[in-house]
Amino acid sequence: MNDTRLYQVLLGPHTTEKTVMASEKNRHFTFKVALNATKIEVREAVQKLFNVVVEEVRISNVKGKTKKFKQRKGKRSDWKKACVHLKESHDINIAEFE
Repeated sequence: MNDTRLYQVLLGPHTTEKTVMASEKNRHFTFKVALNATKIEVREAVQKLFNVVVEEVRISNVKGKTKKFKQRKGKRSDWKKACVHLKESHDINIAEFE
């Protein structure tokens, strides 16, 4: 994978209470990724950017919510989420990534 695609795959960390707890206990890290990203691309991007060994990658499509503002209806954008599980001795500091 070339370096330009490497930076286009990972859009940023997805930090919620649930993902922070999973990263502390189980070495599961969650990222927002490009809509056309594959598991193999996400694995290579995380390994090259953070110098870690990825054990497993799970990807899910998140549907955007429909919202109302006054009397207008709208829809938030769909996005893709990748959960990355690291090997035993590896870790990522998400604070440096943001």
